Amino acid sequence: MTQMTGGKAIVKSLILNGIDTLFCIPGKELDQFFVALYDEREAIRVIANRHEQGCGYMAFGYAQSTGRVGAYAVVPGPGFLNASAALCTAYAGNAPVLCVTGQVPSKQIGRGAGAHHEINDQLGIMRNLTKFATRIEHPALAPEAVEQAFRALSSGRRKPAGIEMAPDILAMSAPVTLRAPVPAPAPVEPDPELVDQAAALLGEAQNPIIVAGGGIFGAEEALLAVAETVQAPVSMSRNAKGAVSFRHYLGVPETVGHKLWPDVDVVLAVGTRLDDQYKRWGIGKEVKVIRVDVDPAELERNGKPAVGLLADAKLTLVALANALGRHNRKRPSRKEALEGLKVQLQKEYDHLSPQIDYIKVIRAELPDDGIFVGEATQIAYAARVAMPFYLPRTFITPGYQGTLGYGFTTALGAKVGNPDKQVISITGDGGFLFGASELATAVQHRIATVTLVFNNNAYGNVKREQIEKYGGRVIATDLKNPDFVKLAEAYGAQGLRAETPEALAKAIRRGFDHDGPTIIEIPVPDDMPSPWHLIDMPKAGKGKH
Repeated sequence: MTQMTGGKAIVKSLILNGIDTLFCIPGKELDQFFVALYDEREAIRVIANRHEQGCGYMAFGYAQSTGRVGAYAVVPGPGFLNASAALCTAYAGNAPVLCVTGQVPSKQIGRGAGAHHEINDQLGIMRNLTKFATRIEHPALAPEAVEQAFRALSSGRRKPAGIEMAPDILAMSAPVTLRAPVPAPAPVEPDPELVDQAAALLGEAQNPIIVAGGGIFGAEEALLAVAETVQAPVSMSRNAKGAVSFRHYLGVPETVGHKLWPDVDVVLAVGTRLDDQYKRWGIGKEVKVIRVDVDPAELERNGKPAVGLLADAKLTLVALANALGRHNRKRPSRKEALEGLKVQLQKEYDHLSPQIDYIKVIRAELPDDGIFVGEATQIAYAARVAMPFYLPRTFITPGYQGTLGYGFTTALGAKVGNPDKQVISITGDGGFLFGASELATAVQHRIATVTLVFNNNAYGNVKREQIEKYGGRVIATDLKNPDFVKLAEAYGAQGLRAETPEALAKAIRRGFDHDGPTIIEIPVPDDMPSPWHLIDMPKAGKGKH
């Protein structure tokens, strides 16, 4: 045992579990936590944000781009709530994000007496946004609480976790026994009998397809082995892009998966909710579905599969690849047909101009291992279907939350986690200004992202809906913007403007050569063609469960 404060017990436990970076904003409820951070400043990098939302999104970007835990610390009440949009985005994206927050003094918790930063049942709110959350009520209990949080963050379906501690407990000194780092959990082995059943279905299939979601990362090699054995195209969700390189003929976007869907007879779904396929595309009763997931709630959420494997994706796919030798029939290559479909879809993408013109430039300039962070904006929507990706964790989205304003700050966190990779953030003028104050953070900490602000002076997606669906009732969607180049320069960032795709290529290169953040403003029209027919695709199957 060592005598230490509650704040030091938390910080020491975070460091033991591999946290080397913390995004944060200090405040009096966390004073003793920050004293401990100061004392451990050689072991943990502290990045000071300008808004709590930025703390949470930077932790999210760090986690999604690295696969490691992204951690942030905020004061209770309004600070915690300011960051809660990022926490629910991390929940939607299955991201291992740890929230550390303060509380009101321990004797005032739950009294409703109007303590500074008090909100009713903060812990209850946090529990609804995380996989695990707890209040630490004594310094000696901190190591166990942090251990529980890290077990939740690293096992099963990865989602956020949270811990809170009152300021008087953070300041209290007591004997504390630190705990060893939480070991990597043993992956869940698949049931051999179910693996054999799945292999038999795949081996006999005439037109199998694999649908991969964000749970596939770490199993990419085994995924490709199964795909090549049964010549099954791998249709990747927005969260799985890059699991199989687009350069491989079996690596296909969801648009190609949708084209193939009417003839599919067996679906292997790995680490995905399979939500679009069940709810939009349709899955006929004659289609055999094999589900692989670590979350038991997902196996039958949308429909009962023919085979449900509650197991680790990598172990299951390795076992499947081995078992297929007993069941698989001889198969011709589908390379020519699938590459032809990709070419066919590219012609459809080319109608999305000017979006596609800019996307081609971005793809040409961004290295294969460069990270692309989208937004709720026209160029990013088009990129979701029309931009190829070649490596895992190079495309970051907010998942089903579709969170406007998450992109710029998320990209900063991705760059902090990947300092040797190029990171591009694609935003609109509306979304960018949600977190533009974090330009100060990027300059202060020399976070060298390149941010493309496509400016149409509107919340463009909503405005188009108002015009096309609601008889031109345009309201609250036209925007008055600053000069984004001057705004960047005022913060000490590099500000550039590009009015053509050719000019954008040169500007991106200048951004990559700069040793700090770069903002590139690109004026675009507010009547760009809609890509939504390629995202929310209609029924294609022969029926539904």
